[in-house]
Amino acid sequence: MKLPKHYLAAVTAFIIWGFFSFGLKPLHEYPSLDILFYRVFTCAVLMIVFNFLFRRKILLENKQDFLKMPKPERKNLIFLIVGSSLLLCANWFFFIYVMNHISVKAASFAYLVCPILTTVFAYFILKEKLTKVQWAAVFLSITSCVLLSYNNANDIIYSLIVAATYALYLVLQKRIGAIDRFLLLTLQISITALILLPFYPFYSGTVPTSTTFYSYILIIAVVYTIIPMLLNLFALKGINSSTVGILIYLNPLIAFTLAIVYYKEDITLTQILAYSLIFVSIVIFNIGSYLKMKQIK
Repeated sequence: MKLPKHYLAAVTAFIIWGFFSFGLKPLHEYPSLDILFYRVFTCAVLMIVFNFLFRRKILLENKQDFLKMPKPERKNLIFLIVGSSLLLCANWFFFIYVMNHISVKAASFAYLVCPILTTVFAYFILKEKLTKVQWAAVFLSITSCVLLSYNNANDIIYSLIVAATYALYLVLQKRIGAIDRFLLLTLQISITALILLPFYPFYSGTVPTSTTFYSYILIIAVVYTIIPMLLNLFALKGINSSTVGILIYLNPLIAFTLAIVYYKEDITLTQILAYSLIFVSIVIFNIGSYLKMKQIK
């Protein structure tokens, strides 16, 4: 079976994010806020420069389309872009904090909860429908999350914040109309940079002088931010939020494997069982998606 390009884009994005610890862990000695500041500022500068150098025609076309919109539609678009930027900012900060100051497993747990919340938000906000097979997969994943939360109550609050902010971000993207995806991401990251800028002089640490720091920030900005986020936005043009949401499970599955194999974090039988259930739920959900597509055809 040939995978649809939007589906393949989502899979690729979450596989990339599964290896995010390779970019973050070498910077564990730096404060979470500093990593966030430099990540966002680097992304914003790179994307703004790229837009003005190579995409002026697209910028002008999107500007004209925006001005032609009815006033209520323009206000709604601005609200959605600013709102999604705030969610993105919160998600990045808490994810970096959890990854570097709690554990890789706690960070991966956040993205175990995220697909469930995305599915629920999409069901109530976007009115997306799921088949019985897909709901069975969702309840199976809930079971795995309950197993993983046992004896880890302290990590749950942070994990829920990370999960909820990204789930809402995904759902909001479906509400944003026909705007160029690269431009949309540029606006979101630029707004996030403007939000963070006033806090930089007061909350940033000593300006890093290490070449290694800036090398990893550049890798994080391009490989772990711009590329997967563009793939994610592209995916949302062709598949629904629930499907993208369930594919998020690829991220923590890879992160969990790295936590055990590469970072040598402790593992329990309960965690092995829970992650096995998650893998099964991904298979079941995507079988449901495939059957749904066949019925439509």
